[in-house]
Amino acid sequence: MTLTVTPLDPADRQTLDAAYRIACAAQAVDEPDLPPICRRRFEALLSHPMPGIEGRWLVARLDGLPVGWLRLHLHTIENTENATVELTVDPAYRRRGIGRVLHEHGVRLLREHGGKRLVGSTTAALPGEEDRVFPGAAFAAALGAKPALADVRRRLDVAGLDRDRLAALLAQARTAATGYRPVRWRDHTPEEYVADVAYLQGRLLLDAPMGELDWKPERMDAARVRDAERALDARGVRRYNTGVVHEATGRLVGWTQLGLDASSTDHAWQEITLVDPDHRGRRLGLLCKAENLEYALTHEPALRAVDTWNAVANRHMIAINEQLGFRPAAGSVDWQLTI
Repeated sequence: MTLTVTPLDPADRQTLDAAYRIACAAQAVDEPDLPPICRRRFEALLSHPMPGIEGRWLVARLDGLPVGWLRLHLHTIENTENATVELTVDPAYRRRGIGRVLHEHGVRLLREHGGKRLVGSTTAALPGEEDRVFPGAAFAAALGAKPALADVRRRLDVAGLDRDRLAALLAQARTAATGYRPVRWRDHTPEEYVADVAYLQGRLLLDAPMGELDWKPERMDAARVRDAERALDARGVRRYNTGVVHEATGRLVGWTQLGLDASSTDHAWQEITLVDPDHRGRRLGLLCKAENLEYALTHEPALRAVDTWNAVANRHMIAINEQLGFRPAAGSVDWQLTI
């Protein structure tokens, strides 16, 4: 049997259909509790990459049949020696060396780009699941990648949300946040806050636990925030945002975002949450998240589940999420391979 690896032609809809089917089949095996993959978001690397990202997409064919793919996200502004990698093999064709061949092609592409490190994520064990087999983790370890950061995906069951408890948490947070006021917006950051959002986004990799990952903070500014918003608009992602304004200065000093894929009405992703270090200790993170959850639920009445990831070491954010009702759903590991 002949195995070939070639770049994906964006105009080749048949192969793109096959790549999407492979992604769905793999998720059904590896993370069956996640919602169906949004086709519009899946294809976004080709036509609407995020700012600072240059994509490469390779497809593996066995006797002409697509059986796996690899996507490299090459970084062009900062972290130019790094690439984020996604590698997926059709479950029906695993353990035939297809993943390793795709990996070798990806390494060659990274070297041609002048890169030195690959970073990718796999599912992993939660406490009590130590006997489970996680093929992605075993594959990463076999390639020589090192576990660099342990994460946990947590899920909020909206149907089981204790609304009275949420209201009480909000009341406590508002009392602690004297001198601050919440602000809300859909999709696009109001012009008066865009510089503050850029500052907060730029702090993400400074403030969040990064384990052994060799990753530098992003250089964010208002133009890059707007470029990212345009990319998300093109993907059809609906975003709900809540920030907190320090009334004495008028600055936005905390912010959180929750997003729904174009294909979903019942599932959301809890995205970024950040508070300026000079304003911590006033329950602003809890205030942002609880306010934003109420905001999203008002506009998305079919919402039933919200997923989020936290580094295991991020105890402060985990405590906030667990107060809101998020519970562990799956383990995750970020792997790093120096080539």
